[in-house]
Amino acid sequence: MSTATIPETLPDQSGHFGTFGGRFVPETLVAALDELTAEYEAAKADPEFRAKLDGLLSEFCGRETPLYFAERWTEKLGGAKIYLKREDLLHTGAHKINNALGQILLAKRLGKKRIIAETGAGQHGVATATVAARFGLECIVYMGAIDMERQHLNVVRMRLLGAEVRGVEAGQKTLKEAVNEALRDWVTNVRTTHYILGSALGPHPYPMMVRDFHKVIGEEARRQILEREEQLPDILVACVGGGSNAIGLFYPFLGDEDVKMVGVEAGGHGIRDGEHAARFQGGKLGVLQGTKTWLLADEDGQIELTHSVSAGLDYAAVGPEHAFLQNEGRVDYTYATDDEALAAFREMSETEGIIPALETSHALAHVQKIAPEMSKDEIIVVNLSGRGDKDVEQAAKYLLKDEE
Repeated sequence: MSTATIPETLPDQSGHFGTFGGRFVPETLVAALDELTAEYEAAKADPEFRAKLDGLLSEFCGRETPLYFAERWTEKLGGAKIYLKREDLLHTGAHKINNALGQILLAKRLGKKRIIAETGAGQHGVATATVAARFGLECIVYMGAIDMERQHLNVVRMRLLGAEVRGVEAGQKTLKEAVNEALRDWVTNVRTTHYILGSALGPHPYPMMVRDFHKVIGEEARRQILEREEQLPDILVACVGGGSNAIGLFYPFLGDEDVKMVGVEAGGHGIRDGEHAARFQGGKLGVLQGTKTWLLADEDGQIELTHSVSAGLDYAAVGPEHAFLQNEGRVDYTYATDDEALAAFREMSETEGIIPALETSHALAHVQKIAPEMSKDEIIVVNLSGRGDKDVEQAAKYLLKDEE
């Protein structure tokens, strides 16, 4: 593993993580992004903002989340001790509420009356609809038509929370197209609207801001594992779509050179064109939806089709900080296929009594590979980024088809 020193000051003032990141947007959005950046910097220095956010994270969302020793799974795999950071126990069922809550407090400071968001698996949409309801703001969520079908439960949840869910029929009808529509809306309504972007993607300051709102995951996990084991973990593992849950876990450990970190992308049906969403497996440097990062594109620079059984990982680009960390050798990135993720989904359900999100199941699939090869005094912490209520119907089509 590289022992590269990762600067704590990244991104720089222009929003770059080395050669990655930045801001590639229409002129219409520049002033809004400048305003957002300035307000975020002011909020970070404001004790009242921090106190308000911490209070809501505790009383409304249920932080801090437990670090749970997966005793039966550890025993079954026969190797390293496995701990689960239980973000699935948060209000709305996933880590997404951390960022949504922070951003809506910023929107209130900015005087915005209207909230928009994009969503793939629906968890960010539910989190955004939840905080919009909590603060009485209009909320519109863009979601690909295919994702609306495979995540119907979350569509119903968003509507019950008072949000308008707008289906996107363009292109592949998944997350990339939902982001496109949200950006178009923002350009049109920038004076009244705040865009709560759901992952560590997009133009500056979003990758930095989303990371900062999620780093509570790693800060808690670091403190909790030291209390439990009196040592840091040997390996951290998290799934990586855009990368918000992963960067939230990894960031507070970046200075701990003995802690290895692994991000797990969606391998889909295998690493073949149009059959996966593993950007570090044959991807290339490019610009997509406001940021320069690693993405899946053909020789002409056209964005390739992607596939994953998990709607939340089915995206052609990865957050720019992840691209930087991979380039520096600080974090390793691998992938799990649909079949491996589905097997891990069932394994966790049957062994620990926890039904995980299909996104999370990709990280669990990697743990199943590495834990048996590790010694019993080594420690893995895996981010259980969300619960699988939303995925049960879809997973059952694959896992229970022979049992009905």
